[in-house]
Amino acid sequence: MRFLNERPTTDLTYSDVFMVPNRSDVASRLDVDLTSTDGLATPLPLVAANMTAVSGRRMAETMARRGGLAIFPQDIPVDVVANSIAKVKQAHPVFDTAVTVSPHTTVGETIGLMAKRAHGVAVVVDSSRVVGLVHPQDAATADRFAQARDVMTSDVITVSPETAPKQVFDSLAERHQKVALAVDPEGLLVGIMTSKGALRSALYAPALDERGRLRAGVAIGINGDVTAKVRAALNAQADVLVVDTAHGHQEKMIAALGLARRERDRFAESTGRRVLIVAGNVVTADGVRDLTEAGADIVKVGVGPGAMCTTRMQTGVGRPQFSAVLECAEQARRSGCAVWADGGVRHPRDVALALAAGAGSVMIGSWFAGTHESTGDQLFDHEGRAYKESYGMASARAVRQRTREQSAFDRARAALFEEGISSSRMYLDPQRPGVEDLLDWITSGVRSSATYAGARTLTEFTARAVIGVQSGSGFEEGRPVSTSW
Repeated sequence: MRFLNERPTTDLTYSDVFMVPNRSDVASRLDVDLTSTDGLATPLPLVAANMTAVSGRRMAETMARRGGLAIFPQDIPVDVVANSIAKVKQAHPVFDTAVTVSPHTTVGETIGLMAKRAHGVAVVVDSSRVVGLVHPQDAATADRFAQARDVMTSDVITVSPETAPKQVFDSLAERHQKVALAVDPEGLLVGIMTSKGALRSALYAPALDERGRLRAGVAIGINGDVTAKVRAALNAQADVLVVDTAHGHQEKMIAALGLARRERDRFAESTGRRVLIVAGNVVTADGVRDLTEAGADIVKVGVGPGAMCTTRMQTGVGRPQFSAVLECAEQARRSGCAVWADGGVRHPRDVALALAAGAGSVMIGSWFAGTHESTGDQLFDHEGRAYKESYGMASARAVRQRTREQSAFDRARAALFEEGISSSRMYLDPQRPGVEDLLDWITSGVRSSATYAGARTLTEFTARAVIGVQSGSGFEEGRPVSTSW
């Protein structure tokens, strides 16, 4: 990456910069390979953040199915994480996991469950066999205490799990149906696919482990028995470890990284499976160098840019994210590692600019919190708008979860040191209510950005990108206007 004019002496946010087009021979967005450059080589350079309000089993499945990753938070008990990863590994890499109910499940409960997945239907299963489907329009007018069998339809399209997505799409179009169910030879439900899901399956490649299963990561903190936590995550089949703390450039992190690397290397010797270690967060070249020397393969960059984070306003500590990513990525190349840009992305342009600055992948938190796949329950405000609750990982709410096994006195004392919003409403965008909708939007923008740069890969994109600095009015000029002025 180079600057259009002289390199600025002030630090920059994503809103402070823009990219100018180059002469390009890339004719189509689909000619652009978005494989991450962070060593994980996921088909998409996108990671759902290890926030309790964001990443759970649904998010992990969906992100991996579309080529990205999700990181389970460090606050979740070890046995719960292990069980969740096991379910992710069991999920079909192409067909979505269905929401299932019994014939006797109430309509009220069925409606609540349908919001958990973007496909928006519930499959009625009796003795492990599919007996029908419940569509939202059929359930909406029914009594909430009626049963699923009373409102279900038995007109269901079933296909083999080996059926190609195009065939599924054609069958749905021919029958004017919304979803098809994949059923194995024994008649057991494997998954579900919508018409849009069939199209996405032709555009996205899943992120798979060495055994062809969906990938997922796990975050661990730097306190407590780090070796035991790393061992538990590895035994749970985590595909990446994230050693995570708000202030990553500290001695405790360096010591924790040493323990994590030794345990990871022992695991690799006994199993032949090497798992990469991510560590952070930092915002300087010195931080990248020190964490890399301590054992990190990938360094997470960002202090204070997240929507739920109050660190900069409360402490004055942090750094504008574009400059932080740029400097840290330059050092990462010298150190032989990679960086993740963590936080501060609110538009597809921000993801493209982070990748142009040299990020190997981009981590997204609050933006993904307002989707069907995030962990929270779907709620409604007084105007009937759907939302999910989100909160920062250093907020009082998160601290209460993290310290639940400590004494009442220690928990109360820890709660005094809050940095982050404890409750925020992340509204579901009616146009993009699912994380897959956001992935479509983001990847479309990044692919187009690469064609403007004349790049077919993210490595070429970083090398060819030309960045300029703009005023606030320059940023506003680029905003679309949905109604006349």
